[in-house]
Amino acid sequence: MTTPPHGLRERKKQATREALREAALRLAVEYGPDQVRVEDIAEAAGVSPRTYNNYFSSREQAIVAAITADRETRIAAAVAARPARVRLADAVTEAVVKHYTNTGEREHEALLLMTTRTALRDAFLDATADIEPPLTAVIAERLGDAGPHTARVLAASVAVAVRIALEGWLQLTGNAGAAGNFRAGGLVVPSGSLSDQLHAALSPLAPAFDVAERHTQP
Repeated sequence: MTTPPHGLRERKKQATREALREAALRLAVEYGPDQVRVEDIAEAAGVSPRTYNNYFSSREQAIVAAITADRETRIAAAVAARPARVRLADAVTEAVVKHYTNTGEREHEALLLMTTRTALRDAFLDATADIEPPLTAVIAERLGDAGPHTARVLAASVAVAVRIALEGWLQLTGNAGAAGNFRAGGLVVPSGSLSDQLHAALSPLAPAFDVAERHTQP
């Protein structure tokens, strides 16, 4: 039997991942996350539970993957696409804000669903760590001789800052007294701007980005 080319094999894996995460979100919205089993998601995607476990460790992880939809890769690509004359701190901030705030009706519905389940909220916050690897590669390319450790520290700092911003946006019920907040199942989504939260969390990193860029200049 002929082994498929590497590219084809990777495309099949990506297609399976997409089918699983789409099935997970669809079933969660239709029946509620607590009523969805890994077996249900696997069946809906046309694969075995064993195959499911090769891609996701829980149903929450699969649901969140549908919400984020390779966001970390798109953020890195957006930074890489900016010309060198654009300040790196600005390029990173703009990419993060754009890809976390430009959500459609489907993503908004999923986020509201997430506010009712602590496990989904935690998985969503944990997913910010996925920003680090692709962003490290892009920053390292931009900084050149500044060294991989600098790029990784900066990328990891961005991931932490994004998590902090999201934690500020997805607040616990204790803060639900403010007018305009959405309340559901013990968690709330503040009516405040996620864009503002992201800008505030990322702004302290700008001096570190600036120093790293200056070290690359002749």
